[in-house]
Amino acid sequence: MTTETTTRASASGIARPEIRPTGLLRQSLAITRRNLIHIKRMPEMLMDVTIQPVMFVLLFAYVFGGSIAVQGSPAGYREWLMGGIMGQTIAFASFIVAVGLTADIDKGIVDRMRSLPINPSAVLVGRSISSLLHSSIGILVMSVTGLFVGWRIRGSLAEAVLAYALLLLWGFAMIWVGILVGSAMRSVEAVNGLMFTTMFPITFLANTFAPTDKMPHGLRVVAEWNPISSLVQAVRQLWGNDIPVPADAQLPMHHPVITTLIWTIGLTLVIAPLAIRAFNKRTQG
Repeated sequence: MTTETTTRASASGIARPEIRPTGLLRQSLAITRRNLIHIKRMPEMLMDVTIQPVMFVLLFAYVFGGSIAVQGSPAGYREWLMGGIMGQTIAFASFIVAVGLTADIDKGIVDRMRSLPINPSAVLVGRSISSLLHSSIGILVMSVTGLFVGWRIRGSLAEAVLAYALLLLWGFAMIWVGILVGSAMRSVEAVNGLMFTTMFPITFLANTFAPTDKMPHGLRVVAEWNPISSLVQAVRQLWGNDIPVPADAQLPMHHPVITTLIWTIGLTLVIAPLAIRAFNKRTQG
């Protein structure tokens, strides 16, 4: 029975049948499936997690790797590089969800979804799950590529799993950043401009591609307190790809795993309410 029919029946004195939502999880998975089908029909949307990561790995490993000295890494710069590449890629999860959400809002797709008898949160949860899956493809592609350039996981299985879990957890926090930006910006072009001018400096002003100990002191302090540096250092440490941390390094470099957890939880607690408020204001206004 349609919503319109149900309303007329209720006005005529007939008991209105209850609309039973299928549940937040099932609705979210349905929206996730819709987003994945969209990617299937436009496979070029996977270039940022397939072609681009491979290009970065090969470019830095073979072009810049020879001029960047990393003392103490078991397999040299190529192995040390992989944690940085993966940290940068998962940080770009915010970029993916911001662009996708803005496009859906502009095209009226979000309005059509919210007009259905579903939990309003399913739109955001579905977008979050599909974005995490999208970013996970990039992590998988880079892991395979890394094996070909000499990267190996030298830690235990539990530590390796924890490293991947930290990457996904950070990706979840970045998704809320993407939801906030995608809800606040009025066009895909505006999202692209803002994200490029913020995410690229943040991911490069860190230990992603070069050690921080050679940086000027002020720049080094900023880089080592950068949450991306904590994530990358934690991943390298858990995989056994890290190098000895200098004694004068900032606190996050000495305790990267716990620092990454604190950053992730803190950013999520702060940004998630702002993102939900911005999304509701944009879609209900």
